Amino acid sequence: MASRIEFGVFAPQGGLKYADILERTIAAERLGYHSWWLVDHFFSPRAVDSDQLECLTTLAALATGSERIRLGVMVLCNSFRNPALLAKMLATIDNISGGRLEIGLGAGWLDAEYQAYGYEFPAIGVRLKQLDESVQILRAMFTEPGASFTGEHYSVVKAPNNPKSTQKPYPPITIGGGGEKVLLRIVAKYADRWNCPAAYGASAAKVEVLHNHCRDVGRDPKAISISEQILVCVGRNEAEVAEKWVVAEKKFRQFARNTIKGTPAQAIEQIREREKNGVTLLTMCFGDEPTPATLEFFAREVMPAFR
Repeated sequence: MASRIEFGVFAPQGGLKYADILERTIAAERLGYHSWWLVDHFFSPRAVDSDQLECLTTLAALATGSERIRLGVMVLCNSFRNPALLAKMLATIDNISGGRLEIGLGAGWLDAEYQAYGYEFPAIGVRLKQLDESVQILRAMFTEPGASFTGEHYSVVKAPNNPKSTQKPYPPITIGGGGEKVLLRIVAKYADRWNCPAAYGASAAKVEVLHNHCRDVGRDPKAISISEQILVCVGRNEAEVAEKWVVAEKKFRQFARNTIKGTPAQAIEQIREREKNGVTLLTMCFGDEPTPATLEFFAREVMPAFR
């Protein structure tokens, strides 16, 4: 049976030099992965003093160093950049990449990071309202000659954004988060894709909540694809899986409740279960962050089952 599922790599850049990130991105491109996703943190939550390259400037560099793989951030913290500036930056990266940008957006969550860098950290309800307004501004600046918008938190007045993005009407917009009452309603109104964070899991019940929001706002649920962020630990045999899991769980403890874990055959079955819930893109966090050898093993042993 033909499959629609694709495989992206969620690759936090903490502790890595640019040369290492580029090497892994090119390896993923060669092996047929759909996309490469950085993370939007100014420092690594797991190792505050380690190196952490800023995501959008790094993404622009990767756009010149790669040719085919799609590039994104899972997800951009809405609070860190004025939405009009962000629209300009994203349109620029889409042009540099020749139309390979994936836009990922979220409301923000790490209060210690806000405090360290001098950002106000409002209540979650305010951050969600700000996200709602930002997506409206982004869409307007990608499509209108001069975008105007007046909201409670942001406004633009006849703002040009030239050149427009290579992708029309704009690069695909992914909104990430698991809140059912407000966040998924924002997804229903504006997003091309919903990304379910690893801490939640894209259950059939949560997908149904999203579809109900789509019907409430008059949008076809089929217009929104579903991706799932997930920790992946795959080995040649049970012993190797157990060995890899010690490392993966230590590094990504917050992801450990939602995993693809086991031999290639077991991983294939677990992925097929996610297909049943409508997942068409896995944004996979490999436990070793990931080395070219891990990328190659998964591409050789698992991905062919879905082609």
